[in-house]
Amino acid sequence: MADGMTDLDEGSRPRRRGLVVAVLVTVILVVAALGGRRFGLFGSSSAEGGGGGPGGPGMGQMPPMPVDVDTARQGSVVDAVRASGRIEAVSAVDLRPDEQGRITELLFEEGQAVAAGTPLVRIDDAMLRAQAERASADRDLARQQLERVRRLLADNAASPADLERGEAAARSADAALAVLNLQIERTTVRAPFAGVVGQRFVSAGDYVTTSTRLLTLQTTDPQRAVIEVPERYAADLRRGQTVEFTVAAHPDRVFRASVEFIDPVVQQESRTIVVKARAPNAGGRLKAGMFIEARLATATRPSAVIVPEDAVQPLRTANIVWAVVDGKASRRVVVLGTRSAGVVEIVSGVRAGELVVVGGLERMQEGAPVAPRPRTPAGSDSARAPAAAPASPPAH
Repeated sequence: MADGMTDLDEGSRPRRRGLVVAVLVTVILVVAALGGRRFGLFGSSSAEGGGGGPGGPGMGQMPPMPVDVDTARQGSVVDAVRASGRIEAVSAVDLRPDEQGRITELLFEEGQAVAAGTPLVRIDDAMLRAQAERASADRDLARQQLERVRRLLADNAASPADLERGEAAARSADAALAVLNLQIERTTVRAPFAGVVGQRFVSAGDYVTTSTRLLTLQTTDPQRAVIEVPERYAADLRRGQTVEFTVAAHPDRVFRASVEFIDPVVQQESRTIVVKARAPNAGGRLKAGMFIEARLATATRPSAVIVPEDAVQPLRTANIVWAVVDGKASRRVVVLGTRSAGVVEIVSGVRAGELVVVGGLERMQEGAPVAPRPRTPAGSDSARAPAAAPASPPAH
């Protein structure tokens, strides 16, 4: 009986193998049939009345890929150089006396606005006045002696040499008196120009010499914005260019100044050029010594082509912008110019009015069908902003 069961098992094995092979062959045929229909190996869907006819894509075509687009626009672009600097008075001086002596009177208050020629400090002049009285008496005596010599010469009682000596003595006496009167005048220190008195360094009763600082005086309107520009921009600097700057005391206000001085010498330590621009300061907001963040406009292009920054795809060797032409993606190698306020200038590669892709750049391929979706510019005004917005030097 055991032998009979063994023979039965051995006879059923070929049938099982045949069944397994049949199942595998059936599965392979089914998979092949499905794959052929998927890839169009057994005809197009149009033969079955599908969407491959007019008005619908065939089963073998990729549908257009939706992408966000924006329009390349024309706008005004300003090339500008950023720099830091300071506010400087147009005229500023530390006043010192011309004569030494003791201060008898201070005629000003710190912070006071004064006109040119206003007396500010008086120094004791009693000794000089006494010397001037003696010099005046010597002058009168010299004049009398000169008149006497002239009368004697008319009577042939004096020689021409006596007349010459008398005239010289009279002129010398006049000069001595003039010197003393000038010294007396200079004991009063006056404002050399109209401005505002700053800090004083002396008090009444102090003894001062010609090297003693008395007070500071500076103009306040207009002021000067002083910046240092790298020497590589030397060829772009011109008088009359506009400098826009801000100060920490008024962070929300932009001040403007006009360039009036360009240093002809490059600073050896920093390799920079000093530029000074005159800024109106009627309200007195700008104080000498303030730190400023400035932007010097060197050139303006009113008809530049501008695209959003996110339309530019930077690669290792080039910058790429994808344009939409006849519903297909077109790869453009572009040259960038000035960047400003979320937009970038396109020097070449894209024309104004063309649609550029701003969303989905990583999926772009040359000639790929796309379905453009206009994006509402976050700053549609940004295309016009570069003229007034801070700009950086051209990108490379």
